Amino acid sequence: MSSAQHNAGQSQANTQAKTEEWMESAKNTAQSAHDKACDAANSTQAQAQRSKEENAGFLKQTGEQVAHVAHMAQGAIDGVKNTLGMGDKK
Repeated sequence: MSSAQHNAGQSQANTQAKTEEWMESAKNTAQSAHDKACDAANSTQAQAQRSKEENAGFLKQTGEQVAHVAHMAQGAIDGVKNTLGMGDKK
């Protein structure tokens, strides 16, 4: 085998080794990105669920407050009607 052939063979082996190293690095990078994306998605989903539960509680509380205010307003209206002699209680 000539020196040129030997150098070409060694160069090809080096290129193959480097290619395999890059491929492994690319696989590791892709797996790391995938893992981070999954973690972010799970975190986002958990936060969305917490927000949904918090909003449901807030809306329920707000609804109860609105009902209370409406009841008070109706009582005030009835009081004014009664004072003016327009209510049910004469």
